[in-house]
Amino acid sequence: MYYALIFFISTSFSYFLTLKIRTLALKLNIIDEPSIERKKHTGRTPLLGGTAIFLSFFCIIFLAKNQILSGSLELKHWIGVFIGGLILIIGGFLDDKLNLSPKLQILFPLFACFSVILGGVGVTKITNPLTNEHLLFSNITSNIFIIIWLLCIMYTTKLLDGLDGLVSGVVGIGAFIIFIFTLTTKYYQPDIGLVSLVLAGACLGFLILNWHPAKIFLGEGGSIFLGYILGVIAIISGGKVAITLLIIGIPAIDMGWTILRRTLNNQNPLTSADRSHLHHRLNDSGLGTKKTVLLYYAFSCIFGVTSIFLQSRGKFIALNLVLVLMITLVIYFSIRKNQKLP
Repeated sequence: MYYALIFFISTSFSYFLTLKIRTLALKLNIIDEPSIERKKHTGRTPLLGGTAIFLSFFCIIFLAKNQILSGSLELKHWIGVFIGGLILIIGGFLDDKLNLSPKLQILFPLFACFSVILGGVGVTKITNPLTNEHLLFSNITSNIFIIIWLLCIMYTTKLLDGLDGLVSGVVGIGAFIIFIFTLTTKYYQPDIGLVSLVLAGACLGFLILNWHPAKIFLGEGGSIFLGYILGVIAIISGGKVAITLLIIGIPAIDMGWTILRRTLNNQNPLTSADRSHLHHRLNDSGLGTKKTVLLYYAFSCIFGVTSIFLQSRGKFIALNLVLVLMITLVIYFSIRKNQKLP
């Protein structure tokens, strides 16, 4: 009942804040205009939705601080995570309002990573999926890993944010699966489970207004913040990296393919805009926005729930299955584009 209450409060508070943020974005004229060809929405849609998720998440975390600090995490860890999230939200606000250059955009995610590290969050070891042996990390290796990991997750959700409800739903599913995982006997971590549940509720409250046709968008800060906080939870929960990768496996591989494709075309891989992402291709193929988003939800649920019952080697095999699935889809749509298949 306690978990159910926390989930209800988080969802309700997020929904309420999203309504208020939507009104504020309209007053400040922070609007996504449907003037670019790759954008298929009609009408002027307010941004800054990620601010509602950020505020609701950390407000509920603060109210439940006694339970959350009952584990191995200290206040300084959460202060570092909070400051990093705040940096992303402020950077996203400035980008949505002023349309910052790519050189300035990358600074905010980098500063967020440094904030997490300065807060004392680190990785001491990671499991080798082939041998099940633990690979020990030094401080330098840990810091490098955190920066690379968080940047990859942040840009995965940033590039995934192309359809109504896609990012908030996938991250919400991921958070809920981690919540379930941390309540199992072997990996019992009620503090991390509570944090994950709060994030899932915050995503759901926003999703109610972000579902197609969306009444508000995440905005630059929101799409990056969701990847950031999911990536942080994966680290502080004792290295649930494989589970997180399985949950967002398809979007993550799509990000890698997008970066490679744009680089080969002499384009900036992180700022060039197009409709060649997998979710765009599925949507434009006739599947439509809602069915495409639900398909992504299904992928996240299937691979995420499966990961709960797998050991390291099994998760490694599952990740390879995700890779094969993604390569198959890329090949199909490449052939379809060239030969105009149905």
